[in-house]
Amino acid sequence: MNMILLGFIGLIIGTFVILFGGGGAAIYLGILTGIFGLKASVAASTSLVTVLPSLVMGTLAYHRQGQINTKVGNQMLMTALPAVVIGSLCSTFIPNWIYKWLIGFILILLGVNMLVQYLSSSHRTESNAGIKKRARLRASLYGILGGLMVGIAGMSGGAVIIAGLFLLGLKAFNATATSTYVIVFMSAVGTLFHIAGGQVDWQAGIPLMIGALIGAIIAPRLSVLLAKTKITAYMKPAIGVFLALLGIKTLL
Repeated sequence: MNMILLGFIGLIIGTFVILFGGGGAAIYLGILTGIFGLKASVAASTSLVTVLPSLVMGTLAYHRQGQINTKVGNQMLMTALPAVVIGSLCSTFIPNWIYKWLIGFILILLGVNMLVQYLSSSHRTESNAGIKKRARLRASLYGILGGLMVGIAGMSGGAVIIAGLFLLGLKAFNATATSTYVIVFMSAVGTLFHIAGGQVDWQAGIPLMIGALIGAIIAPRLSVLLAKTKITAYMKPAIGVFLALLGIKTLL
């Protein structure tokens, strides 16, 4: 594999996903399966190992900036972490062809979901107390789904976690910072299970990891500047299209 190319990919993805509250495992997963041809199960483990150090780096930087809402993040983790464990235990019994189709469909659904959220964002209104109560239950369900994505498919679950945090009322970079906080714990648990299974391609993972670490250093500083602009509004649909295309390529 081209180490320089992998490092550059890690840098770009690491910067943007930490910036927008994700972990990037879904994107790494699509690249490793769709472009570099890794087995889906190996790509799933490798993607989790790749994102963990950059998530830790990004979380520490956001914490120093005071952007993380730990109370809300811990509420999400209460449902997400058990789901990671259950998903990880089940993943060893899933055949590779099912992994491939599962990953492909999840990538497509995540991409479409991001596009739908972008298109409908202008029509959102503030929730009243009753809606917020129901939103807490829905956010817990998002935590479960995100945890299962980490455990079974080796994704970071960032898209669904971000959606759940917005349901709980967090805005802008407070939501993305708190999402990074939640994802780092989910990915840590998922990584332990996947490493124990011995299915990590370190040749691909290490250069991606190094690039992502550099990106994680850049992202929090960049968030301070971008919070004053509208450029972030155009990144969400772009990433959504990218995920959907990677999912389609994985299925082919």
